[in-house]
Amino acid sequence: MRTFDEIFTIAADRKGGIEALEGMLSRPMSPEKVAAQPDDRWLSAMAKSIFQAGFNWKVIDAKWDGFETAFHGFDPVRVAHYHDEDMDRLISDKGIVRNGPKIAAVMDNARYVVDLAAEHGGMGRFVADWPGTEFIGLLDHLKKNGARLGGNTGQRMLRVMGKDGFMLSRDVTARLIAEGVVDKVPSSKRDMAAVQDAFNIWAEQSGRSLTEISRVLAFSVGS
Repeated sequence: MRTFDEIFTIAADRKGGIEALEGMLSRPMSPEKVAAQPDDRWLSAMAKSIFQAGFNWKVIDAKWDGFETAFHGFDPVRVAHYHDEDMDRLISDKGIVRNGPKIAAVMDNARYVVDLAAEHGGMGRFVADWPGTEFIGLLDHLKKNGARLGGNTGQRMLRVMGKDGFMLSRDVTARLIAEGVVDKVPSSKRDMAAVQDAFNIWAEQSGRSLTEISRVLAFSVGS
């Protein structure tokens, strides 16, 4: 496995130099800023990531104001108490993408957010307090306890909300395979543990966030 500096050099060479690459890197929010984001924004981000999966993102973006209205601003307590009448209303709402299973997932995730908020004082606090050295545990929690939040959907939602972490995109995965961290798209607990170990090593070597490292890995492969 190459050192982070070696991979950074590959990425910089592909992107026009160190200064150009640095300007392309995403950086996470501070834990306190992550924690301060209200629960309705977490539910909104979950919903948007779920609806984007398998759909044209431009369509979802264009309709998002309609989603916010239809779901009452994604107030988790209110959405958690939706009933059959609300499902019927949403399925008939032309202002949103009328996908029944995804609408149901938003309702399930509202209950997930409410439960976490009751236990931790807010979804943001729960996420912010989760250590980056065990990021795969947070992804597993989203997958097991949330609805449709496994894989890239949960990873994308956390990235949008500023949580420090990695995204296992096609390009990041290609770099992980090239470095011998995994030999295929990681899905098993063993593979995910290997991915976490590699990111922890690169973080220790570089002093950079997982978010930055993830982007560097992607830029070392993709266009």
